[in-house]
Amino acid sequence: PQDAIRLSAEALRGFAFRALHAAGLVPGRSELLARLLVENDLRGVNSHGTARLPRYCHDTREGTLNPDPAVRVVRETPSSLLVDGDGGLGYFPAYEGTLRLIDKALAEGIAVLVTRNHNHIGAAGIYSRMTLPHDLLCYVTSGHQLRLQPGDPIHAAAGGSPMSFSAPAEEEAPLVLDFGAMHDLYRSDPHRDEIAALAPGLVLRSIGLGVICQAWGGLLSGLTIDPDSSQRRWAGGNQGALIIALRIDLFMDPAQYRREIDEYVRAARRMAPLPGFQPYLPGGPEAEKERRYAAEGIPIGEEHRRDLETLADELHLRVPWRVDRTAK
Repeated sequence: PQDAIRLSAEALRGFAFRALHAAGLVPGRSELLARLLVENDLRGVNSHGTARLPRYCHDTREGTLNPDPAVRVVRETPSSLLVDGDGGLGYFPAYEGTLRLIDKALAEGIAVLVTRNHNHIGAAGIYSRMTLPHDLLCYVTSGHQLRLQPGDPIHAAAGGSPMSFSAPAEEEAPLVLDFGAMHDLYRSDPHRDEIAALAPGLVLRSIGLGVICQAWGGLLSGLTIDPDSSQRRWAGGNQGALIIALRIDLFMDPAQYRREIDEYVRAARRMAPLPGFQPYLPGGPEAEKERRYAAEGIPIGEEHRRDLETLADELHLRVPWRVDRTAK
């Protein structure tokens, strides 16, 4: 935003930690979530950074989410994990489960994680990036409780539709595709019908991707089509996730693969981009922002600041850019 101020990652992490802890999360959970949110802000993924703090804090304080979930492994094989999030935010079972998934994939060649009974996992790219240092390829998706009604637009069957894929590089930025298949096609988008009229194939593919997100990341985690059949102790435990990781060396030398990814990125950089864009492959823009924002500070726009200031007032905290004599 043109009206943005710059804030260091350290200052933003500190505020996020204090807000989450004041809202009821235990210190260890608050510290992890603050770090993950600010990492997204550093990469320019503003929709899934600290802008999410007001919602997470509100749902925790209102009792929608479990502030101290007992994340546990429900079922396990040498190559699979089913992890229960105990009604808390999905970051915790997804993060802890991915750490265990990496070990299983390294040992077995390929491994699958399903998480259940939790809320939002945040940006799917958080977890696909965790596998990059281990010469693993990764796919991530999630689904949530749908409430499909007769006569609803078919778009609604695609749910929230998050996906992420990743592949490591040697010297260039790794490939990290992190997107929502149905973005620009939600009910609130004024151009949705126009897009469908101009390019119905693109819209049908987006819906198809979203359906797979829901089928693999939602139904497989135990979410039901009939919302009334779900029994939850915590109302916010209405989402699930799927993460798959596999070793590159099952198919070729990882170092050679990483060098090929480098050449791929460099070749694309010499190509003509879409009008108004630069010739990046997925992950390139975020890596560039991460380098710049780490040095210059994270840009925080007016709406973002206002939301965090409101949250700070509710929790009797002080935001890093404003001195409030009545705050703690």
